[in-house]
Amino acid sequence: MAAPLKPTKRATTTKAPAKLLAGGNPQIAKGYGDEVVQAYLQAIPDWKRAVAIRLDELITRAYPKVQKAVKWNTPMYGTDEKTFFMGFHMITKYVKVAFFQGAQLNPIPPDKSTQKNVRYLHIHEHDTLDEKQFLAWVKQAAKLPGEKM
Repeated sequence: MAAPLKPTKRATTTKAPAKLLAGGNPQIAKGYGDEVVQAYLQAIPDWKRAVAIRLDELITRAYPKVQKAVKWNTPMYGTDEKTFFMGFHMITKYVKVAFFQGAQLNPIPPDKSTQKNVRYLHIHEHDTLDEKQFLAWVKQAAKLPGEKM
């Protein structure tokens, strides 16, 4: 069983705080690279920040060549600047992790989507993330054809 999610420290800039959208989702301008994703992560309020930072760390560990971007106020993770295999979004009561080809993962992530291939993992405030399973999903997802965005 993995340890509970804990906040990690990251360097921050002294820019004005991002506007928060529904669910505590930061409104961050579209951009590419780790810097824009880190700005997004630091703008997330409360317990969701720790979850998002840990997800970013695990995704980077599982796929060190990951290409990062923020699109539609969502951090996206891909194999290049146009092809993404996953992302996550702040919802009022949980963090919604999307695997764009999740129906092909083994085991299939637990939460369904209205889109045939997409599967979700919902992480609530007091959940303990199964990091071993999450790393396995990220590694599998990075090998599948991503979504062109």
